[in-house]
Amino acid sequence: MAGTAQQERPSGSPLRTLAALWKRVAQTENASSGASYYLILGATLALTAIGILMVLSASSVENIAAGESPYSAAAKQAVFGAAGLVLMLFLSRINVRWLKRLAWPALLLAVALLGLVQVPGIGKSVLGNRNWIEFGGFTFQPSEAAKLALALWLATVLTAKAPLLASWKHALVPAVPAGFGIIGLILWGEDLGTALVVMMIVAAGLFFAGVSGRFFVVAGLVLAAGAAVLAVTSPNRMCRISSWLGQECAGADSEQISFQSTQGLFALAEGGWLGVGLGQSRLKYNWLPEAHNDYIFAIIGEELGFVGALVVVALFAVLAVSIYRVVGRQEDMFPRILGGTVMVWVLGQAAMNMGVVTGLLPVIGVPLPFISYGGSALVMTLGGIGVVLSLAREEMAASGAGPMGWIRLPGLPRRAPGGEARPPRNPGRSAPGLQRTGSQPAESARAGTRSGGPDAGGAPSASSAQATGPGAPKRPARTGARPVPRPPAKKRKAV
Repeated sequence: MAGTAQQERPSGSPLRTLAALWKRVAQTENASSGASYYLILGATLALTAIGILMVLSASSVENIAAGESPYSAAAKQAVFGAAGLVLMLFLSRINVRWLKRLAWPALLLAVALLGLVQVPGIGKSVLGNRNWIEFGGFTFQPSEAAKLALALWLATVLTAKAPLLASWKHALVPAVPAGFGIIGLILWGEDLGTALVVMMIVAAGLFFAGVSGRFFVVAGLVLAAGAAVLAVTSPNRMCRISSWLGQECAGADSEQISFQSTQGLFALAEGGWLGVGLGQSRLKYNWLPEAHNDYIFAIIGEELGFVGALVVVALFAVLAVSIYRVVGRQEDMFPRILGGTVMVWVLGQAAMNMGVVTGLLPVIGVPLPFISYGGSALVMTLGGIGVVLSLAREEMAASGAGPMGWIRLPGLPRRAPGGEARPPRNPGRSAPGLQRTGSQPAESARAGTRSGGPDAGGAPSASSAQATGPGAPKRPARTGARPVPRPPAKKRKAV
């Protein structure tokens, strides 16, 4: 019997079990109960708090050596974190469809800021990458703002061209040229890591728009050929790839090229299971370059050990599953593309950073979202999470799991407690860019219910039966507007 059962069991049962488990965890078919909203919010707040704490620990030694306060970097990170949380809460309480009108201005502003990076006196170069602008001591990284602007623009344009996306020409233009234009401006500043993240955003926008899979096969081959050309033409990139593969670099010092990645692995190995203790890292004493930025995950592994690093990975996993559940339930194309691109942006960048630190990928210089030091990246990442929270709040309102609390913006209808748009106050006018909803039949049904008709669950009255008889005169149908009561007539005084 046991042998017969084993023979009848399908060969792909482990894969089916994993697929069933993922389907149960994702739950994209059922209505949301509000769990996704609170999981996204909780994971984001936890990662931001861990980031400020670890920036304080990783940067204190270098700040003291530079004659600054040990809390200076952490204080700046906390200020930017507060600004990002305000932006996140604002975006979470508006209807994201209102952001469509900002798509083109945001993209053009991002392109202009990326162009200012190359202007002498405005652009700033840090560690060989010229992708900062500086005004009066204030530093800003335009490429981080370009990620959110490009995600919004892709969602707007691809939604407008939804009926034409079956043709590869309409799927490519203008999404791919605009994306590669931004990638070219970023590569002009020699920031390969950010360019790869933007490339993932473009691919995610096309994927969630439903573009054919054959396009991705062809695009993958083209991008692989382009990456090979960029690697061969740059001796520094070839040495990084060779050192990552454990080979010697021709004409260069392999140990110097792989110094940062080697020290990062030493930090992870030094931490062990439980770590050396918070603030007790040894490699942050100028042994590990960019300890508070790109390699902050190595400091987490050293001070908090394998358990602490696993907690960070688990928080990103919770964020991934929760955002996927929100995106998977979207029926409209615009919120699905916008939420999907934000998901790939944040989680893809996190996977790239942790892959570099653990030696699974060559060094490409990508910060860890929410945790690495950097105000521009933190504010824009929290803004992207705010967009996803807005979509989750719509699901909560539709299922009755919680109040909406929407911020009313011009050009959008009012929101009902169930998540549907209420009709405008003036039935002769509608909000610009939106179609009027048929609310008169519902109002007529409510009027019939109030008058004690059959819809109210009771028997019709005698007056209503007479009024509806075969010989009764026909009365005009009632509209959705209630009759205005007339003022009582004044009694005339007898003379």
